[in-house]
Amino acid sequence: GATCPGGSGTGAARRCRPAWRPRLRTLLLDAALLYLALPFLIRLFPALLTKFVFLNFRECRGPVAGKQREDVRNAARGSHGAGSHGALQAVVARGRVHTVPGRRAAEARGKDGAWFEAALGDAHPVIIYLHGNGAWAAARGAEPGTVLAGYGDSSSHPSESGFTTDVLALYDWAKARSGDSPIIFWGHSLGTGWVPAAPLEPLCHAGTRRVDAVVLESPYTNIRDAAAHVPITKIYRQFPGFEYLILDSMARGGMFFRSDENVKVLSCPLLILHAEDDAVLPPQLGRQLFEAARGAYADKAKVKLVTFPEELGLGHDYISSNPELPALLGGNAAHPRHQHLCDRP
Repeated sequence: GATCPGGSGTGAARRCRPAWRPRLRTLLLDAALLYLALPFLIRLFPALLTKFVFLNFRECRGPVAGKQREDVRNAARGSHGAGSHGALQAVVARGRVHTVPGRRAAEARGKDGAWFEAALGDAHPVIIYLHGNGAWAAARGAEPGTVLAGYGDSSSHPSESGFTTDVLALYDWAKARSGDSPIIFWGHSLGTGWVPAAPLEPLCHAGTRRVDAVVLESPYTNIRDAAAHVPITKIYRQFPGFEYLILDSMARGGMFFRSDENVKVLSCPLLILHAEDDAVLPPQLGRQLFEAARGAYADKAKVKLVTFPEELGLGHDYISSNPELPALLGGNAAHPRHQHLCDRP
């Protein structure tokens, strides 16, 4: 509608203005002020960034959530070959959620926690899966266990150091129950930073604590580089002081996730997976991480990078649905070029 107080004719018509225009001007002005103020608020209160980085207040539902519930199942099918009659177990971090591959789904139905724990020790690979930000709810679908700080039902707040502690505790829990089963750390997106962030050097050598392989899916070099590329920061990349106000505030908020430095202490097999059409974390970050790791490894053959062409449409979240994944992880006669990821020296 329009408000035309008094008058008539052409002059009054010119003075007549729609009632929504003042509200629109106010809305646009508020949006502009918020846009200008947010970088300065982040610099003053860097803890605000943790909400954008961890997204632990966000509960995933819908197709992506369904995909993430299937990630460990797809990995489970692949890590020992699709035709294997053995069982690959998966322990899912962001809570101690434990699932088994589809071939054991009927057997697992109705079983209690003791059955799942015993299944870890059947000599087949165990995956400790560390998902991306905001994805705790998406990982549900298996029997739930203890929730890591800041996700799920936890009342704590997430932090890089807290995740390191929790990941190592999860490893100890799985190792104590898995016997001689190989253990693989598998991180996705933000979860790839939690994998190397843990002090994995002693875990990748012979001894009582051992990780047999690390898989990084859709990774990044460090959190500062990631923040410079993720879509949410696009509207600020031309903003004066973007690096100082936003990127440098990552460190002030205690967030580093230096994957490009941490992979240099690894010695176990490392597999990096990245899709060329990843619109969240560009594949160049995966390549840079690969080069950093390969430059530090004494045995270059232990570091592998696999990229997936854009036409596959795997993007940031769907690499685990690729039918080539079993060959990449397990190796078989059809793909002799792929070494078994869990082969031990």
